[in-house]
Amino acid sequence: MALTDARGGAPGADGGPGVGGSPGVRGAAVGPGAAVCPAAGCPTAGGAAPEHPAPGTPARPSGEPGAGTGPHGTASAPGAPEAVAPPAPRRAARIRVLLPGLGLGGLGVAGAWAVHLAVPGVPMLTVAVVLGILAAHLPGTRGVVRGGGRAGLSFAGKRLMRLGVVLLGLKLSLDDVLGLGWASVAMVCGVVAATFFGTWWLGRRMGLHGDQSLLVATGYAICGASAIGAVSEVSDSDERDVATSVALVTLCGTLAIAVLPLLQHPLGLSDAQFGRWVGASVHDVGQVVAAAQTAGPSALGEAVLVKLMRVALLAPLVAAVAVSVRARRARETQQAEQAQSAQQAQSAQQAQSAQQDQSAQQDQVGGEARLGDEAGSTASAARRPPLVPLFVLGFLAMVAVRSTDRLPSAALDTAATAQELLLAAALFGLGSAVHLPSLARTGGRVAALGLCAWVVVAGVGYGGVLLTT
Repeated sequence: MALTDARGGAPGADGGPGVGGSPGVRGAAVGPGAAVCPAAGCPTAGGAAPEHPAPGTPARPSGEPGAGTGPHGTASAPGAPEAVAPPAPRRAARIRVLLPGLGLGGLGVAGAWAVHLAVPGVPMLTVAVVLGILAAHLPGTRGVVRGGGRAGLSFAGKRLMRLGVVLLGLKLSLDDVLGLGWASVAMVCGVVAATFFGTWWLGRRMGLHGDQSLLVATGYAICGASAIGAVSEVSDSDERDVATSVALVTLCGTLAIAVLPLLQHPLGLSDAQFGRWVGASVHDVGQVVAAAQTAGPSALGEAVLVKLMRVALLAPLVAAVAVSVRARRARETQQAEQAQSAQQAQSAQQAQSAQQDQSAQQDQVGGEARLGDEAGSTASAARRPPLVPLFVLGFLAMVAVRSTDRLPSAALDTAATAQELLLAAALFGLGSAVHLPSLARTGGRVAALGLCAWVVVAGVGYGGVLLTT
C-alpha cells in the first residue's frame, strides 16, 4: 500500500509518494528500521539522524536545496542535476599542446647554431629558415610539422618573433643615429620609402594575392623577417603569405652576402661607402654583418649604423600600416552597413506591396537595423588593430634603455644572444609553414618581385651613398 508524506503530500509524477508535499520527487518507503523525521515526517535510511538546522539557525528557504543535496540535505533525488567536475586548467592544457612544436623548434635552433659555428659566414637566421622548410617536407618530420607540432610552431612564429623584435631595440642608440648626420638620416629615410612603396606597387601590378606585396615590401625596406613578422601582426596576414615572404627575403638577403662584395670595386666604392651601401640595401642585420665584414672593420661599422637606422623606422612603419588597416576595415564596415540598409529598404517595399501590417513591419525593420548596426560596430571594434602594438612600444622602450648607456656589456651580450635565439626559433616556425608545391604555383611572380625589389633597394641605396659621401 502506498504511503503518503506526514504532511499529506500528493503522489509524485512517477507514481511514487511526494516528499514534503513536493510532487515529482520519490519519497522513501518507511520500512522496518527506518527513522522518521518528527518535524517533517520524512524517513531517513537506516535510522540515521535527520539533518535539520540547529535551533536558532535560519531555515533554508522553501525550494532551495543545498548544492548536490535534496530538500533536506540528503542525496539529490533522481532527475536532479548532478555536480559537474571543475574543468582541467586551461594553461596546462595549452602548454601540452605547444610542447611538440616548441621542442621541434628548439632542435631546429640547435641545428642552425651548430651550422653557424661550423661556417661563421652563414648567418644562423638563414639556416633556421632553411631547416624549417626542410622539416616541413622531410618524411620523418613532416607529420609532426603538419600535425601535433603545428600549434607550437605557429606560436614560435608569432609570439617569439615579438620578443625578438623587442630585444632588437637594445642594438640601437639615439646617439648612434644622430652620429650619422642629418644627410645620412635623410638618405636612409629616402631609401626605405622608395623601397617600400616601389615594391608594394610592383607586387600589386604583378597580381600577387593576399598581403604578399605588403610583407615583401616591408622586409626589403626595413629589416627582413623581423619586419615582416611585426607588420603581419597588425595586418592579420595569412600564415602562408608570411612564410612565403620570409623565404623570399631570406633567400635574396643570403645571395646579397655573396654578390655585393663582388661589386665593390667595379662600382668604385671605398670601404666606408661600401659599408653604407650594404647597410642601406641588405635586409637582415646578420646578413649585413656577413656582407660588410669582407671589406674590413670600417665598412662593418658604417654598415651596422646605417642598418640600425633602418631598424629605427620599424616603429613608425608598423604604426602607419595599423592606421591603414583600421581605415580599410572602417570602409568595409561602412559598405557592409550600406548594403544591409539597401537590402532592408527593399524588404520593406516588398512587405508594403504585400499589404502586411505596416507598424509591425517598421518595428521589425528598425529592430534589425539597430541589431545590424550594433553587430557591425562591435565586429569592427573587435577587428580594429592598435595604432602602436605593444611589442613595438617594447622595442622603443629598449631603444630608450640602450640610449642611457647604463647597461653593462655583459647584459647587452646576453640580450643579443637571446634575441638571436628567439628570432631563429621564430624563423624556423615560419619556414615550417612554407609549402613548396603552393610556392611553385606563384613562384615565378614572387621571384620576379624579389628580383625587382632587390634592384630597387640596391640602386636607390647606391645613389644615396654617392650623394651623402
